[in-house]
Amino acid sequence: MPTLTDALLDKSLLSSSLTGAVGGPSPLPPATTGRELEELLGPPRQRTRLWEFGTNLHCSIIGTCLTTAELRQISVKLGRREAPDATEHDMYASAVLLAGKRHDGAKLLHKTLDRRHRAAIGKFDQAKTVQEVRSLWQEALKRGDVPGAYWAALTHPACNHALVCEIFAEVHMLSHLVGASNRADIRRLRQLEDDKALLEGELSQMRERLAEAMTSRDRALNDLRSRDQLPPPPPPVPTVEAYPAAAGELKSRLARCEAHGEKLERQLAETRMALGAEQEARQAAEAQISSLQGELDAFEAQLATSESDKTPPRLNATPLYVGGRPAQVGHLREVAERAGAAFLHHDGGIEDRDGLLPGLVSRADAVLFPVDCVSHTATLAVKRLCRLAGKRFVPLRSTGMGPFCATVRALAATSIEG
Repeated sequence: MPTLTDALLDKSLLSSSLTGAVGGPSPLPPATTGRELEELLGPPRQRTRLWEFGTNLHCSIIGTCLTTAELRQISVKLGRREAPDATEHDMYASAVLLAGKRHDGAKLLHKTLDRRHRAAIGKFDQAKTVQEVRSLWQEALKRGDVPGAYWAALTHPACNHALVCEIFAEVHMLSHLVGASNRADIRRLRQLEDDKALLEGELSQMRERLAEAMTSRDRALNDLRSRDQLPPPPPPVPTVEAYPAAAGELKSRLARCEAHGEKLERQLAETRMALGAEQEARQAAEAQISSLQGELDAFEAQLATSESDKTPPRLNATPLYVGGRPAQVGHLREVAERAGAAFLHHDGGIEDRDGLLPGLVSRADAVLFPVDCVSHTATLAVKRLCRLAGKRFVPLRSTGMGPFCATVRALAATSIEG
């Protein structure tokens, strides 16, 4: 395989021959060696830095290669006052925002990633071509060693755009495999519980048979002493060793059953943890279904009110809507004004200036923003301003009419009760 020096020499010779063909001066002396050429052109390309990646990769890298505890430590080092009490989502969003800013924390994030995955980086440094990097990544993926290999492969100097897309797609698909794995763990849990109950029953029967054998032995000895009028011996200490063969076999089976029972208990504990996570996910899905049903009811109530002559509840408040899609803002304004509200809007910094947010928040009674169509910067700014001003902020599930109508309906009910 040609080396970097050979490639550079070939390129320089080609450039020299082309330049000489048109009568121009040669860019390098004829006696330039490969080492001198490498010194002239500088060192080879270094590993990619975190802030040099596109924004779409920052979420994947932070979520895969760092833990929440490490993100919290980084925030404390950067002097973030909200770090000790921030939620996991806030920590993640703040880290993703910092990843693209070299002088605002991205360098500290990069150093933390390098320190944690030092072993994987050292192993990937042995690769010199794209195919070698791909082979090391596939081996790590089969072993389940994803975080370190993911960071080492993406930042490797030989990694090109096609390999980055390929690795990113494989990491993305891992999340879809988690659900299927949980369902298999639940089936395995039920089978293990049945096996454990069966083994416990067999162990109980073995102990009962052993106790009956000991009782029968004592009864037979007492009968022999009474019939032969032998002087009673000192009371014997019942031991299993009196029956070496039977006792040895029973002890061996008992030890195997106890070891198997301990293994089943460990597997049962692990499966129960997986089942707990699955139950939490199901509860979250049920809560989302309930929220969607509430949004649907609110939207239907809004349609029914607009089609009838009934006067809707009057909203004695001023909501501020941050973000969203420009095509829907007019419909949202119509819904709010029909409820008697003074509708305020800020697009989150696309065309409106960020400096307008403090004034709008001070005028509003509640701040609404759709989580699927607002920037991280606008979200953090809104939360901070609402905490300072003591205003209520309500994150909406999406930019649709359903979440907005449900929230307006809830604000109307609150204003009526007040």
